[in-house]
Amino acid sequence: MRMRLFLLFPAILGLILTPVSPAHAASTPLVTVDGTRFVDGHGREVVLRGFNVSGEVKLAEKGRLPFADAAAARTSALAMRNLTNANAVRFLLSWEAAQPAPGVIDTTYLAKVTEQAGAFADAGFAVLFDFHQDLFSRYLFNSGSWYTGNGAPKWWVQAGNYPQESCGVCVTWGQNITQNAAVQQATYDFWRNRTDFMWQAEQVLRYLRTNLGDSRFAHVLGVDPWNEPYAGKYDSGQNSRTWEQTVLWPFYQSFRAMMDTAGWTDRPAFVEPNPFWNGNVSNQTGGLLDAGAIGPRYVFNSHFYDQAAISGVLMWGKATDGRESADFAKIRDRSTALSTAAIVSEFGHPLTGYTSDKAPSVDKAMYQGLDSRLTGAQWWGSVAGSGAALSGLQWQWDTNSGRHQELMNDNPDKVKTAGDAWNDEDFSAVAMDDTGTAYLRQDARLLDRIYPAAVAGRTLAFAYEDRARDGSTAMAWIPVPASLPNVRTTVNSSRYGVLVWRSGGDGSPTEVKLPAGFRNTIASDVAYTISADGRTLSLAGTGAAGVVHYALIADSVAPTAAVLTAAKTELAAWAKTAFPS
Repeated sequence: MRMRLFLLFPAILGLILTPVSPAHAASTPLVTVDGTRFVDGHGREVVLRGFNVSGEVKLAEKGRLPFADAAAARTSALAMRNLTNANAVRFLLSWEAAQPAPGVIDTTYLAKVTEQAGAFADAGFAVLFDFHQDLFSRYLFNSGSWYTGNGAPKWWVQAGNYPQESCGVCVTWGQNITQNAAVQQATYDFWRNRTDFMWQAEQVLRYLRTNLGDSRFAHVLGVDPWNEPYAGKYDSGQNSRTWEQTVLWPFYQSFRAMMDTAGWTDRPAFVEPNPFWNGNVSNQTGGLLDAGAIGPRYVFNSHFYDQAAISGVLMWGKATDGRESADFAKIRDRSTALSTAAIVSEFGHPLTGYTSDKAPSVDKAMYQGLDSRLTGAQWWGSVAGSGAALSGLQWQWDTNSGRHQELMNDNPDKVKTAGDAWNDEDFSAVAMDDTGTAYLRQDARLLDRIYPAAVAGRTLAFAYEDRARDGSTAMAWIPVPASLPNVRTTVNSSRYGVLVWRSGGDGSPTEVKLPAGFRNTIASDVAYTISADGRTLSLAGTGAAGVVHYALIADSVAPTAAVLTAAKTELAAWAKTAFPS
């Protein structure tokens, strides 16, 4: 291991950070963890859906910030809300920008972070902060490199005297993780010398806690300590499981204690496992198998990318019904075993490149996996196995998509403008036109979804048939069975969602998010209202606790009263059979 002798003397450098006062430390979060659920102050089960903001943080062009300024952040937040009805974001942070030199914190950078994250809180979003890295650091790469990284500061990397980076014949940037000796060694060293990072993280969290203010900080979910943690290389006799047990989990425990010191006692650490544990082209074990019951001060925080689909050779053709269901069920199972809530804080598929034709179907299958454990073919007949919806944040939301001016590795001859401007990736679901108006780069039917944002009680089952398009073809994976003829007539080949829940909470309504322009034909056993903007369905929460309720929401022309009444009768009998009292 290469040793670092940096000593942290911020006082010598004149750094004074405002301490966290007891009053600030008592700020009440809007969303907390209860068992395996996120809940709000009314005891309602919360589902978080949204995007990562944003891969721009990997770039130098805007100072490792998601946006040029707070005004651009507000524009992006409003566009996300209006175009997708999302309620949460994962907001990326840069170690490199926060700590430009040993013992130094750049409070100008943190002030801009606070303004930009605050814009999303002001717009009503829940905000998950993320200390982001990929390939450990941009400073492992030279001006002529094929790839680049992000994360650790230049001074940290320079102290390591790492070998010339080389990935050999690597088809994708991710192969550097396991094939590039410089990336492997620097990552290995990080896990054995985290003092600089931990000190920096504490200063960042203290600053955010103090400067966001109570009303904005109430929207903060917590913090992701380290994006996609990997060993770099294993010691003799070590494997992915034992590395998680002996290296990664102790790091999370130390980070958790630091959060308490920084005034984040009532916010969980969103802890990620080894990113290869749930990869469909890897046989590595993991998922924090030896951590025991970790909640509610931790959240199980997984990513999922269909590596077989991205490869172009391990999955032929398009995704079909249930393609990702087992992998997302695996995340749910780890949540249960760890006794805490789960979130999929990254998922998605490239929108350009040689496998981009798979994006509509693969992304649809991922949303299907978030919505239910079941395939569409199973859903109506085996609904008792559906389970609660998972929270998920798609990678990514970058309003600068396709309009970058990034000098890759500071090379003036490599000006990257296309896509995400980082290692030839292109994932952003949004872009801006020449008038500065945001537009979706994917089918709005996929991204602007029905989802149960706040359920008064416990979700028993949820599904959404979005009928998103693959080209001109509507992908319909959840057919209404012939045994429910009036439900089938009510749906009438339209988009539709079904929610079944067992009542609870304090009498507050269940809130379901609705796509823009939905015609909202509703069949439910409870009274309901729809918000003035048409984007939220409120289902009455009054009545006895523990009662099974249902709601069918269809984008169809309302059928006759007789058909709608008959559809309710069918749904009531179906729900009672699946979920007897």
